[in-house]
Amino acid sequence: MDKQPHWLNKSDMAASLGISVQAFDKWGIKPVARIGREAFFDVRAVLDNRLEHAARKYAPAGDDEEGLDPLADKKLTQERLRLTAAQADAQELKNSVKRAQLVPVGFAVFALSRMAAQIGSLLDTVPLKLRRKHPDLDVRHVEALQREIALARNTAADLGDTLPDMLDEYLDTLDDTAGQGG
Repeated sequence: MDKQPHWLNKSDMAASLGISVQAFDKWGIKPVARIGREAFFDVRAVLDNRLEHAARKYAPAGDDEEGLDPLADKKLTQERLRLTAAQADAQELKNSVKRAQLVPVGFAVFALSRMAAQIGSLLDTVPLKLRRKHPDLDVRHVEALQREIALARNTAADLGDTLPDMLDEYLDTLDDTAGQGG
């Protein structure tokens, strides 16, 4: 048997593929011919080997397809669509926050609690200002006003604690109206 011009020995074939001779040996490619002690390979044998390897690598485990969900591809596609929709929704929410059209609940609670504290501080000064402007007021009238302001101040101070409950109540009313077709 004569050597064909398109055959390469092991080291030449490994060099043409850009891999080491040891890596080429691990591929387990069958030579197309042996002349003396030298083995020769052609591109078709290498290509067939790599295609077979890729088919085994990406084929489902086992020779038969028993145990595989026949709808796995469809389910995977549905999950990808669901994930993509969720990511799009999340991005829309972020964009709404950036455009100041939507406020996160945590920030709303923080801001309203801070405002309530400021209102409480302002309410504390009302009786003193009233006494200065109207020194002729009876003490009992000023004390009655102080009691009412204390109630309002306490309500304002509790706003941060009551906001989550108010939000839950609001969301419940939304669920109720949605359930009624409104």
